[in-house]
Amino acid sequence: QVQLVESGGGLVQPGGSLRLSCVVSGSIYSFDTMGWYRQGPGNQRDLVATIGAGDSAKYGDSVKGRFTISRDNAKNTVYLQMNSLKPEDTAIYYCNMDSVVRGRNYWGQGTQVTVSS
Repeated sequence: QVQLVESGGGLVQPGGSLRLSCVVSGSIYSFDTMGWYRQGPGNQRDLVATIGAGDSAKYGDSVKGRFTISRDNAKNTVYLQMNSLKPEDTAIYYCNMDSVVRGRNYWGQGTQVTVSS
């Protein structure tokens, strides 16, 4: 049973930084796409960033230039470095794995990020 466990969320002031981690209980293959999504109060779940084969990364427009996604397949871990945080970044952040080998999609339980002074 593959599980994704996020950590690193919390309360941070505007302009601050946080680093989220997502540990996968199984192997991450180089051709699996890993991603971060977020859902704010009353909003739909939106793309934050994905990283695919060859470490090709894509970002949502609202986080470009501020957030960086990375992966360490040897540690079965995906990271999201978030800088210059804004109150509108407040949301539950979810880790996602689109596994080509397993033929299915997995979600973590989410970690809360609150940006407030």
